[in-house]
Amino acid sequence: MRVAVLNDIHGNLPALEAVLAEVEHEGIDVIVSGGDVVWGPLPAECLELLVARGAHFVRGNADRDVLTGKDEVDRFCAPLLNDEQTARVGAWPLTVELSVNDVGRVLFCHATPRSDDEIVTKATPDRVVAELLGDVTADLVVCGHTHVQFDRAVTGAPRLVNAGSVGMPYEGDSDARWALLGPDIELRRTPYDVEAAIAELVATGMPGVERIVVRALRGEVAPDDAVRFFENQRGA
Repeated sequence: MRVAVLNDIHGNLPALEAVLAEVEHEGIDVIVSGGDVVWGPLPAECLELLVARGAHFVRGNADRDVLTGKDEVDRFCAPLLNDEQTARVGAWPLTVELSVNDVGRVLFCHATPRSDDEIVTKATPDRVVAELLGDVTADLVVCGHTHVQFDRAVTGAPRLVNAGSVGMPYEGDSDARWALLGPDIELRRTPYDVEAAIAELVATGMPGVERIVVRALRGEVAPDDAVRFFENQRGA
């Protein structure tokens, strides 16, 4: 079995469509959506596309926020979901576990296995990672949340991979990021027509779309800057 991990889509339908086209070309068996699907310009469209592909879902903190309406973006996104979609998002679990050929047991989560908003980056100290993952019995944990890909091996913990962000990468360029599992572990990137995507996303009228989404899509957020920001948020 080969698994595509698509995290942090953030309502970016053109990016999702580009990645799914590559997934189909690769003949991948299973798609796992690792959270933060419906917080963004085109939430319902992204959700329905993943549902149609039979994806497995885990809950992201931004998905949860949309259901509680904490800020103006949440309140923009929530009415775009119908009752069935809202119920679906509300039922997503914190984790999903699958067995992947030549990789082993894989635990998928948004941030960490115990929280949808806990922060782990490539710079988080090994001892902290070991504390967060020490009770996990899976061979591999795949997360998202911080929008920068990494692959870490820490003594006393499972291997930890961040699949990156499909819809809002903090990688210094616009390519959509995702991961492919089985038989190896590959951190992938997919180029697409970003300027056309930006025009489509801005036209939705989502509050703050230029500041929140467009900056990332134009490569204005460097990975090291993002890591420093998240580590400060973590209290490092």
